[in-house]
Amino acid sequence: MDSTPSTSTISKSVLLVLRVLTFVFLLISLILIAIDKGTEDTTNGPLEAKFNDFHAYRYMLSTTVIGFAYNLVQMAFSIFTVVSGKRVISGDGGYFFDFFGDKIISYLILSGSAAGFGVSDDLHSFFKAQELPFNSFFAKANASATLLLFAFLFTAIASVFTSLALPKKT
Repeated sequence: MDSTPSTSTISKSVLLVLRVLTFVFLLISLILIAIDKGTEDTTNGPLEAKFNDFHAYRYMLSTTVIGFAYNLVQMAFSIFTVVSGKRVISGDGGYFFDFFGDKIISYLILSGSAAGFGVSDDLHSFFKAQELPFNSFFAKANASATLLLFAFLFTAIASVFTSLALPKKT
């Protein structure tokens, strides 16, 4: 009797690991952007910048929260599947939910990361020219966008596994 786990079991386990990694990166990204604020001294007193002062950072936070919620649901589904060997959503619908959900959420997360990188670069250049570098503020925002990019990569890889699980039509 061969005690090697089946390819299906390995795929389900790898998918769970990818979901956990995505969860961790989204959680840290969420914390970093939510607490991000910076203060610079000016001749008129201190000037404060917070993430919610900029639309692109609010968009980045929104995509992180949406990705986090979706990933939390998918992580629960994956844990159930690995433990019980059964799917939460049976039939073809569950496979399509996983596949299309992963595709949509991965690109949503990517767009949030891109928005964060873009606004950080533009604003940092602008504030440096005004001799208000806000280095710590933009470093945290870039760190959050980087973690969001890693979350995209793990979700995109997960979508490859969910595409392999799609029902084959002959």
